[in-house]
This record gives sequence, C-alpha cells and structure tokens, in this order.
Amino acid sequence: MKVVHIIGGGDVGGAKTHMLYLLRELSRHMEVKLISLRPGVFADDARALGIDVTVVKSANIFSDIRKVKKIIKEGNYDIVHSHGAKANIFSLVACRKTDIPTVTTVHSDYRLDYMHSLPKRLTIGLINSIALRFIENHIGVSDNFRKMLIERKFNPLDIYVLYNGIDFSQSATHYSREKFLAKYGLDFKDDEVIVGIAARLYPVKNIETIVRAAHIVKARNRKVKFLIGGDGEDRKRLESLAAELDLLDTVFFLGWQDDPNELMSTIDISVLTSISESFAYSILEGARFKKATISTRVGGIPDLIENGTNGYLFEPGDVDHFARLILELAADENKRRKMGERLYKKACEKYSVESMGRTQIHIYENILGKKASAGAGRKDYDAIISGYYGFRNVGDDALLMSILKDLKSFRPHIRLLVLSKTPIETAKDFHVASINRASPIRIYRAMKKSRAFIYGGGNLLQDNTSTRSLMFYLSMVWLAKKLGLKVMFYANGIGPLKKRMNRLLTKKIINRVDVITLREALSFDELRHLEISKPRILMTADAAVTVTDGVGNIDTGIMERLGLVDTGPLLGISLRKYPGHERVGHEEYEKIISRAIDRMVEKYGVYPVFFPMQHPDDVPILENVASMMESDSFVVKDKLDIFETYDLISSMHMLLGMRLHALIFSAMASVPMVGLVYDPKIQGFLDCIDQPSAGNVLELEYEKLVKLMEHVWENRSEIKRQLSESMPGLKEKAYENARVAVELISGAKPAV
Repeated sequence: MKVVHIIGGGDVGGAKTHMLYLLRELSRHMEVKLISLRPGVFADDARALGIDVTVVKSANIFSDIRKVKKIIKEGNYDIVHSHGAKANIFSLVACRKTDIPTVTTVHSDYRLDYMHSLPKRLTIGLINSIALRFIENHIGVSDNFRKMLIERKFNPLDIYVLYNGIDFSQSATHYSREKFLAKYGLDFKDDEVIVGIAARLYPVKNIETIVRAAHIVKARNRKVKFLIGGDGEDRKRLESLAAELDLLDTVFFLGWQDDPNELMSTIDISVLTSISESFAYSILEGARFKKATISTRVGGIPDLIENGTNGYLFEPGDVDHFARLILELAADENKRRKMGERLYKKACEKYSVESMGRTQIHIYENILGKKASAGAGRKDYDAIISGYYGFRNVGDDALLMSILKDLKSFRPHIRLLVLSKTPIETAKDFHVASINRASPIRIYRAMKKSRAFIYGGGNLLQDNTSTRSLMFYLSMVWLAKKLGLKVMFYANGIGPLKKRMNRLLTKKIINRVDVITLREALSFDELRHLEISKPRILMTADAAVTVTDGVGNIDTGIMERLGLVDTGPLLGISLRKYPGHERVGHEEYEKIISRAIDRMVEKYGVYPVFFPMQHPDDVPILENVASMMESDSFVVKDKLDIFETYDLISSMHMLLGMRLHALIFSAMASVPMVGLVYDPKIQGFLDCIDQPSAGNVLELEYEKLVKLMEHVWENRSEIKRQLSESMPGLKEKAYENARVAVELISGAKPAV
C-alpha cells in the first residue's frame, strides 16, 4: 500500500505531534510520502524521523497545485490523505478527475479554526468547509468529532475514528524541576503545587479560565502556582488580565516551549480549558508523566478521563468549578498520585502509537475495499433496516444495536441504512447512515440504491394499536418488492391482527417476503392462521439478547449516581400504559400493583425501584403507582441508555415487568421475574424461557399476583440457575437471524 499525506506544514500543536507519530508508525508497514506546503520545523522533524518529505512552496499557488498533482500521479499512490484546511484544498483539486480515494483527518472543529481572524475565516475557512464536502472519507480524532460531522450531514458510513496516540514504549524522561524553574527565574518552594498547561494562546484554548480560576485559588491557597507555556495573539491580553487581578506572583507566562515535556515533568496538575478540542495531545503528554489532570469536557477527552476516577472534567468556562477542583487536588498529594497512575494505565491501553497505527491501516483497507466494491457495481447500501427506531425506547435501541453488531460479525464491511424518527441521533448513536422514516421520497431513492430491506425486530405487523402503523409497514414491504429488493422480517413478533381486511392485506403482501425469522411460537401460530407459507420461515429469538456480547464487564456507575448502593434488596418495576386503553382500566390494575409491591416491602424488606424503558412516556405511570404506595420507593426519571438500563436491571434481586425488553434484560442478567401481559409478545417470551406470568393486566388479581411474586422471591436461586442455563441457546438462535440475513443479502444459498 502506498499513501501520500499532504499537510500545510506550519502546524506546531497537536496536529504536528499526531502526524509525526502516525507517519513514523505507518512507515514501518507501508510506503509513506509527506508533502509539506511550506518549509520549516515540521518538514525538518519529519525528515529526521526518516520520512520521505517533499516541500512544495512557491509564490504561485496554481504552480504548487500542479506540482502536487504531478507527485501524486507519478507516485502511483493508492490513497491521498490530507490534514488541515490548505491541504484539503490541494488534495481536492489535485485528485479531481482521478479515481484515487481521498481522506482527511479532522483535527479540530473546522468552524472554529480561524475564530481569531475574520479575514481567514471568510476565505480559507469557508473554502475548507466546502472542500470537506467533496473529500470522500473523513477521520475524526475522537468519537465526539465523528458525531459533530454526522450532525453536519456528512455520511456516517464514510466517517472513521482514529484516537491520537503517543509512544508509551519508553519511560518518560524526567527533567529537573529546579533547572526548569531557574531557566525562567522562578523560585518555588518544595511544598508549592504547580498547575500547568502548554498550549497556543488562542481564544479557542480559553486560557482566561485559568487566569480567573487562579484569582479564586490564590485567595484560599497561596501555595498554588500556575505556569502557562505557549504563545499566541491572546498573550498580551492574558498578561494584562493577570496583572489586573494581582496575580503576577501566581500566574507565570513562559512563552513558547521547544520541549513541552520539560513543563509536563515539572508541574503537579495538568489542565486543559479549551472550549473545543478534538483530542489534545497535552492531555496524553501529562498522562505519560502520570500527572493528575483537570480538563474541560470537550472532544474525545471524556473517552480517556473518567470523571472522579482518573481525572476531573468540568464544563468550558465554569471558572468556579474549575477552581474548586484545583483546590481539592492541590490539598491532596495522594489523590494526585493515584489519579495520575490510573490515567497513565488507561492511556497506555487505549492511546498508544501502535494502536493508532493499526487503526489507521484498517481505515485505509476499508477505503480501498469500498473502492473495489464500487468498481464491481456494488449498491450504495447492502440493506435498509426499518423498525420502531428513534422513539427513545431502550428496547428498540437494543434491538438496533444488536442487529448492527451481529450483521457486522458475519460481514464486517456491510453498508447499512436505518429508517428512524430521529435520523441524526440514530446516526450518531449507532454509527450508521440514517434517514427519516416519514420521508417517502428519500426512502424510495434509498431503496433504488439498496440490495435488501429488513424489518429489524419488534412487533410491527399488528393492529392492536392502530391500522395506520400496519399500513405503513406493509407499504414499505410492497415498495421494496416492487423495486426488486430482497425482503426479510428479522426476529419479529407477528400479531395480533383482528380486523378481517387487515388480515387479508397482510397475507397478500407478506407472502411475497423472502425470509421471516420469528422470536416466539405465538407469532408462528399467527402466520399459520394468516395462511402465510411462501417465505422461508424460521424460529429464532429476539435480537436484543446479544446486545451485551463482546462488551466486557458492564459497570456504568448508574447505581452510585442514582444513590441506590446499600439500600437493601431491590425490586425493579417496569410499567407502561396499556396501548389502546389509555383512558380506561388503569386505575384498577395500578392499585393492585401498588398494593402487591407494598406487600413485598412489608414481608421481605425490598426497596422498590421504578424505571422507564421508553422515556418520558413511562414516567407518569411509574410515578402514579409509586404515589399510591404506603412504602418508600425510588422512581428513575432520567433517560437511561442501553447499558445503564441493563446495569440497573442486573443489580435487581427481582423484576416485575410489563415492558418486553425489561424482561429480556432481566433474563440476560439471570434476574428472577414476574411478567405482566399487555400484548401476546410478553406471554410468548415468558413461555419461551419458562418463567411465570401474572396474566393480562386488565384482568389482574391481587391475591394471585402477590402469591406469584412471593413464590418467585423465595425461589430466586433456582430461577437464576434456570435463566443462566437458558441464555446460551437463545443467543445462538439470535445469531441465526444475522447469518440468514447475510445469506439473503449475499445471494448465497441457505445452509441446510
């Protein structure tokens, strides 16, 4: 593989460090060339590392573009990789009308790059914003930047994440604190604590926050000193502010640092105050020296810093909070040491230069693979996935996450498009292309570019809630088949279908589907009653049961954040309004449930925890039932994500559940349960795992419910064992959904 990198060449901050580390690592595995658009330190340092460097710089930009184009053409490079505004423009023009794939690394928020200069913002900044739209592939140096690009309507399928890396293979060189301070005429006592940063003094770095925090800190602890290394247009203003706040004996501006490691070795607390970052190298440099760190919650920094564990995070501009954190760390040397060690450990594991190089090579392989597939006449999308997505429902989010993950396990480079109510959020959360499910024109255009259409999970074919939703889902199937797509129902529930015309229309359309996999036996019976027999039909399992596979130990800290640690045995409760009966029937069954929970509190000392699976829709009924109780309880009112919800449920001793995926999560975590049925799918799942049901909530009986809950509580150990033994088989069936889907997309014959 041959890759040419283009960069402006004037970079002196994180982009320079990133490039030098990356190019050195890549050169060990492939042929790498660097084109620098100006001479200077960057090009010289790259040559010193053994990188093949060509400087292209004259008084004529058009001549320079021609030279770059000639280098690319004669070098027969596989990929052109640009870094920064000027390089992006050169890459776009030089590669125009060629079939060479282009990729750019987004090192910063390009809209803020020139916030210090209006003329540059309106010229090169604006041109770069346009150029970025035409470059085919984009790399963000944090997941935060990936989400930023998605929000700005870049294609998620062409966005990659490459975390910055640093060389941890050798121990950090420790410099003499005394010599460093003496170089700047500083005479600090041994017990004084030094807070420091090395950064460009530009507005985006928001160094003013450090100066103002120093004013607060000085009033409470005069032994804390601040060293600010770096230069820039903000320096004079910042120095004036420090003088105005009487900080000339507390805040010291050191100017440009030829070797930032000298500063990092000297300080006790590393800080970052930027209002926007990709992933600041100064944080990694501080981690290499095991320095306690305080940073703004920006860019990819929260991916490294776990607030309160291996560092502290605060919101940009929150001077008071920042000052409190400095004072806390300054007063506790042991905490500084422990946080620094934890930060070093995590940085070594995730942010090494070797890891960065492997990821970059994998990205190049993906880009070249896309090019080869496009040349073979490949469709834009292998499949469109539709379901009840984008409605803030944890269960459906878990379905989508599992489906995407499982499909990729069988076909790593599969290209998928998801229909969602909130496509931007879906694209950000699941790293997948997404369009609005209510946009028929866009759906039609997408289907023209796709091989298959998949209904992923859920109970879509039913008229229990409304006929309108059934017509929507059937119309999508009809259109997909009309356009020649393969169609699959992926781990679906079917029914109930009560209206005669709905049943006839469903039979006519669904008999044209290619494959149907079902998550429970009741759905199989419903298909048989509908006389649907032409598709290939398989019994599998709900896709969500694999959502935690490969994730490792799930510890989101949710129990601590909710204050539910050491509260005694927990009874989880997941409820919802009965669909179709929103105005009737609730008061009676809600009273029965509240009385039954009170009984469990009285007899077993449980602490009830109500939590929503669909937020905020579930919260009112949870609060209502809790208010009817005589006992104390806790109602989770915040929206929890998939893993927070699973972590919460897995901490329960028993679950009383009405939401299907609350019961599924409970089974996955081997938490004993009692199911409340509002839909046949609940009963179907409980039958599948041989767990008890209290029956339809509209026919709920207090004595029966209490007896059942007491039985489950008193037999928890045996039930946990049963659930643990049942899950491997369910997961195997769930993976069968993905295998069948990939066979359908690939056109392979089904395995016998």
